[in-house]
Amino acid sequence: MSSQYPPSLRIRLPGLIFFLEAAFILIFFFFFSYDHQSVQKDLAIYPAFQDVSIMVVLGFAFLLAFLRRYGFSSAGFSLFLAALGVQWALIVNGFIFHFSDGQVKINLQSILAAIMSITAVLISAGAILGKANLMQLICMAVVEVAVFAGNRWIIVAVLGIKSHISLMHVHLFGTFFGSTVSWFLYNSSQHPKVEKERSKPASDVFAMLGTLFLWTFWPSFNSVLVENEEEKMVAIYNTYFAMATSAVAAFAFSKATSSDGTFHMAHIQNATLAGGVAIGFSVSIIQYPWIAMTLGLAAGAGSVLGFAFLQKRLKPALRIHDTCGVLYTFGLPSLIGGITRIILILIDSQEDLEGMGYLALIELGASCAIISLGLMAGFITGFLLTFEFWKAPPITKYFDDQAFWEFPHLAAGY
Repeated sequence: MSSQYPPSLRIRLPGLIFFLEAAFILIFFFFFSYDHQSVQKDLAIYPAFQDVSIMVVLGFAFLLAFLRRYGFSSAGFSLFLAALGVQWALIVNGFIFHFSDGQVKINLQSILAAIMSITAVLISAGAILGKANLMQLICMAVVEVAVFAGNRWIIVAVLGIKSHISLMHVHLFGTFFGSTVSWFLYNSSQHPKVEKERSKPASDVFAMLGTLFLWTFWPSFNSVLVENEEEKMVAIYNTYFAMATSAVAAFAFSKATSSDGTFHMAHIQNATLAGGVAIGFSVSIIQYPWIAMTLGLAAGAGSVLGFAFLQKRLKPALRIHDTCGVLYTFGLPSLIGGITRIILILIDSQEDLEGMGYLALIELGASCAIISLGLMAGFITGFLLTFEFWKAPPITKYFDDQAFWEFPHLAAGY
């Protein structure tokens, strides 16, 4: 038996999707064309483009598929959000950063920037995983991509942050945006250990597969838009060493914090990635591998400790139900990485006290802007998602594929 959607949602969802896609096609028809002047440069970065595409689409789809009865939705909705969101991100980024003489020129670098921007949406989707339908996720994606692009313009054009560094703020923005939206979707009647919110061995293996894809391709994500060849190689080296040490830290601290001395799969799936998140801010300015390794170790340890001790305390205290633990996979490592970048800049500029203070304030201002706008945009979006128009699933259908997908051998429905 197929899913019994409310009749109004059956009409609204396809209508919304077709409206958005038609609008995108018209905008591309009137304002977008290919940039044929950058063909050689685009061909050179195409292998890294493939890496980032696999990482964002395949890696996140599997990473979010850890819930025992929400695998179809985790993978399917991730693909949909990436496919729809990259078009919207190209439009928003194009008009903000590349609009000239009435046209926006598209090249592989602009598509890469759009794909990387979508990471914020997938991170936020992890925070509300299982508690929102596709219409709500579409609304969230449209708002989040637009606000993140505007935020990037502020820190690039006003604060002078490099463009590729501005994209590394995607983890921080996605975390605080998604956590704020999750606050609005919090339901106090939900049992803290509901059966459908747990994983099973098969779903944990799928999530671990997503971790492996992300872990393997993260050096490309951090380095692909770095223009200087020497800095690009340094970024690859640093990311690899940070990821390696965060993986080691994940195993060590998972064992140390476990009450029965066993490894916790959620720690391994998430804290393993913390090094790649943390190193992103400073990926091209760290000149020694031991610094990258130390940062990866701190990020991995902090992520596991967050899962082990903070998660169960923050949920009742702040009324934030973070399904995937994005606060500890992306948020906390991002904060560690941002603080590290400020420290490194202060060390490099210690002979120029005036310049040192200015650069430190710029970096601090960029992080504060990201967090502030993420919280404000998440607050507005979370409030919008509570409207009856979106036909949010009832709590009895949380974390359940049967609310959205066809299961011929099972009874389903709202």
